[in-house]
Amino acid sequence: MDTQSAAHLLFIVYAIVVLGGGIMAVVAKSLVRALVGLVLTLFGVAGMYLLMAAPFMALMQILIYVGAVVVLIFFSIMLTNATSRGDEAKPRSGLRIFLALVAAAIPAGLLALVAWTQSTATDAVQTPVEISIDQLGKALLNEYVLAFELISVVLFVAMAGAVLLGFERRKSK
Repeated sequence: MDTQSAAHLLFIVYAIVVLGGGIMAVVAKSLVRALVGLVLTLFGVAGMYLLMAAPFMALMQILIYVGAVVVLIFFSIMLTNATSRGDEAKPRSGLRIFLALVAAAIPAGLLALVAWTQSTATDAVQTPVEISIDQLGKALLNEYVLAFELISVVLFVAMAGAVLLGFERRKSK
């Protein structure tokens, strides 16, 4: 098996993990099971980063999102006394399912249209350029400082949401 075939096979595996985790997160009746689906999805995205020859970004994906955001979401679920039976899920009506499918189909259709209409410049496989962590750090603190700071905002919002859910639950008791 050549390198390109192995890369295609790994891409398919990671895509299945991402889609399977996403579907699991959406259709799970229990918040804990939905969180497991989210974790699967985030690990699949980290695998995609590895395919793009970006091991540092894959590690940051795991550390920041799986290691921090998901843990905060887990704590917020535990603080709100969510049961493993899925009692917190309300029955879904047919209209809500239809609207959710339409909302998912519109961006998917637009992305498919763009991907289908764009021609490739060459048939040759382009190997991603590997950037050293030194260069990445300088780029994050110079031209990409806004994106770097948004990571801390995501963590702060997740932490604040966990605390807020915990306090609101205690007030209602």
